[in-house]
Amino acid sequence: MDERIESETVRRIKLGDREIILCGTAHISKESVVEVERLIREEKPGRVCIEIDAARFKSLKEGQNWSSLNIGHVLKNGQAFLMLASLVLSAYQRRLGMDVGSKQGQEMLIAADLCEELNLQYSFSDRDLQTTLRRAWSKSSFFQKMKMLGALIGSAFTNEKLSEEELESLKQKTALQTMMDELADYLPAVKEVFIDERDQFLATNIFLEREDKVLAVVGAGHMDGIVQWLEKLETGEKKANLEEVSVVPPKNKWISKIPWLITIAVVALIASGFIRNGAKDGFEMLLVWILANGTLSAIGSIIALAHPLTIVISFLAAPFTSMNPTIGVGIVTGLIQAWIRKPRIEDLENLNTDISSIKGFYKNRLTKVLLVFFLSSIGSSIGTFVALPYLTALIVG
Repeated sequence: MDERIESETVRRIKLGDREIILCGTAHISKESVVEVERLIREEKPGRVCIEIDAARFKSLKEGQNWSSLNIGHVLKNGQAFLMLASLVLSAYQRRLGMDVGSKQGQEMLIAADLCEELNLQYSFSDRDLQTTLRRAWSKSSFFQKMKMLGALIGSAFTNEKLSEEELESLKQKTALQTMMDELADYLPAVKEVFIDERDQFLATNIFLEREDKVLAVVGAGHMDGIVQWLEKLETGEKKANLEEVSVVPPKNKWISKIPWLITIAVVALIASGFIRNGAKDGFEMLLVWILANGTLSAIGSIIALAHPLTIVISFLAAPFTSMNPTIGVGIVTGLIQAWIRKPRIEDLENLNTDISSIKGFYKNRLTKVLLVFFLSSIGSSIGTFVALPYLTALIVG
């Protein structure tokens, strides 16, 4: 494999008789749009590989259609965290685009439109975003999920303006990679899924194209990883097989047992209190459990500005849902909030705009449901880990 670096954003790679041209872009850069258009017109490649999946491209081109979204279905099927992460990621990308005055992903649209105009073949070469999110989710513990969402929210809604130097730095990376770089030190599993696996996915799809000249429009931050993977694929060190990174891995059977172990421990501690120390201490331990879970879950709902009835339900439901690993308090509070303040058509229509600010997140009834779900769940989880050592101390004491 021969590689020639033409510029900071263009690399030419020879694989036998084939030539692969990598065009590194930033998804918020006007210069990237110009570069992509120039290369496609001048090179007229046999195929253009675009770093996006079909679903995201459709959303980018036509706008996200939320009209068929069923929030109850999202909550009941355990997709609320994923949806919240996806919306916050979109908010972050929109904010960056606003800062540089460029529409997010414009170079992807230009690449596809030019291929249509010039009658060139093109492919969407990235992994489906939902698969990427689900793989990251499955590889993360509950508290890692919280840390990831916290970092995403902090990045998406900060009021701090980017400096000229930071804007120039962003033009060397995708918005996604910028966020993941910030998480990599303390969430390596997330970085692996969002960056390393996608380097493999993109490189393999590019490698499998058989045209003599292939132009790949990819985020600049992926270029080094793609080059390394192309070399390994060409030499046979790695096989062009994406099956393993295209599916959501099953839950670790031991990790899935942790909620049940917590339930058993709590029941055993409270039962021991009744048996060893009598009804008074037993009821005291039960009260501690109820207050820790209920109060902190209710505080989470208050922070989410939930309806008063939802807050009351948070307090009443959390101590029981914490003992039942099959249902979380967030599902209960989210459904109650959605029932009391049912998302309206205008909430769905305005979702893409509302997610750009914290105020919009609170105003929109759909995202309000997600906030209630998220914050009441965090409160209940904190309550569990506050109550456990306290219950243990009561028994030991």
